[in-house]
Amino acid sequence: MANQYPGPPPEQPPGQPGQNPYAAPPGGPYAEGAYGYPTAPTYGYPQAVPQPQPYSQQQPQTPFATPVLTLGDIAVNGDTIVSPAGPMPLRGAVWTATDMSRTEERIPPHAIVLAILFFLLCFIGLLFLLMKERVTTGFVQVSVNSGGRHHSTMIPVQSRDQVVHVLNQVTYAQSISV
Repeated sequence: MANQYPGPPPEQPPGQPGQNPYAAPPGGPYAEGAYGYPTAPTYGYPQAVPQPQPYSQQQPQTPFATPVLTLGDIAVNGDTIVSPAGPMPLRGAVWTATDMSRTEERIPPHAIVLAILFFLLCFIGLLFLLMKERVTTGFVQVSVNSGGRHHSTMIPVQSRDQVVHVLNQVTYAQSISV
């Protein structure tokens, strides 16, 4: 197998003859890093370690409030609507919800199997074909317009209860937008 590391890295000047350029840095294999935590071995490569700023020089950060309401990727934070389209004012926002889900009623597969098994017992197995299950699939589309911006999101639903929940959340968002 050929020598994988024929010489020092190009950004490092060649060392003295007989000196291993890949040896651990002085101070041990794990030199002290930022905040006193050990860092990985550098093996002669330059390592940028961010230096912590004193507390007096740090910029104050605005605390993030807990969202009052979240609909997909739309969040209502105090008097602001936060979305990927950008922040929008809550006052005067127009909310719309479109139910794009569908509910199917069908005979479940286990009812068909039971009907076939119990068919031999005086046709009582045919009663299993009366079993029905409801399956809801689809999305509820929620749109918001405010401050000259528009954003729309699709929220997946798997039951009628989820559809009602999303529509109730939109009704609540409409009530606090007045």
